Amino acid sequence: MDIIRSTYYPLPIENVDTDQIIPARFLKATTRDGFGENLFRDWRYKSGDSNKPISDFVLNLPQYKGEILVAGKNFGCGSSREHAAWSLLDFGFKVIVSSFFADIFKSNALNNGLLPVQVSDSFLKKIFALDSTALLTVTLETQTIVIEESGETETFEINNYKKTCLLNGYDDMDYLLSQIKQIEAFEALQKLVPIN
Repeated sequence: MDIIRSTYYPLPIENVDTDQIIPARFLKATTRDGFGENLFRDWRYKSGDSNKPISDFVLNLPQYKGEILVAGKNFGCGSSREHAAWSLLDFGFKVIVSSFFADIFKSNALNNGLLPVQVSDSFLKKIFALDSTALLTVTLETQTIVIEESGETETFEINNYKKTCLLNGYDDMDYLLSQIKQIEAFEALQKLVPIN
């Protein structure tokens, strides 16, 4: 992942917790597949009837699409379930934008290849004020997000290690394997150092 240029789904709701992202009753699976169909399940469908979408919920509105979800402040609070990141990825999101993320959600997202982009409250308001055709460009290498319509740009922070993993499509094991020559060189050097 480096550059994502996409329209987005606006979800201007604060304090969205992981149980709202993926309700606990759907956590029985042991693989990551299929969680997207239950993303925001209780907000997307009428109670007790999964065949009746709630027409005004943003994920059900035909004018919205894209690989970016723009959410209100304090996204991913609540329990530490990794399934929240899985469900967002399985639905097709690659980037989540908010003015604040719960720490455990942010970590789970990064560990699973989902980029949380934290912006200022004022920048978030500007995004929410745009229409459904607006494009955002998120560039991981430069750590920037751009509102294409106006050219307004903001930078975001990311841990250097996680940035390297996302840019290269690595999980933790892939990263270690990518460093094998340096690890072997270090071990060879240690054998040359006399132990007193």
